[in-house]
Amino acid sequence: MTSTDDEGADREAEAQHYRDDRELWSGREVGRRAVKLIQGYVWHPREHELALDELLTTELSTNVHVLVDAMPQAPFTFFEDGTMSATQQVYQLTVVAIVEPGDDPVKLLPAVAEHLQAELDATPPEVGWQLMEDLREVE
Repeated sequence: MTSTDDEGADREAEAQHYRDDRELWSGREVGRRAVKLIQGYVWHPREHELALDELLTTELSTNVHVLVDAMPQAPFTFFEDGTMSATQQVYQLTVVAIVEPGDDPVKLLPAVAEHLQAELDATPPEVGWQLMEDLREVE
């Protein structure tokens, strides 16, 4: 094998490593599995002592759970509006679904996102959030 062949094999291995996790669902469905649906951050000014874990439900529907974890500091220095992250209490928010074999987690997203949006809209006005679709299995 030449060095060009070695490089091609390395790239192929890399491509397999970074493939879309959804390709794995049909071959790995031997039982229930946990899938992240949504992940992101929620924050509020540090001087407002809010208990977000009490303001947000822990279950959006049967087998769809909301995890809220306080972070010691944000993984970024500033927010888009220029606010320093050190002035905010930041939480990581993860929505996890327990999915039965054959069920497509993508189909859960619209209803789950709508329910989560309603929950976040009901929080005090000083609470902000940035959330993204995730769709990775929890291993």
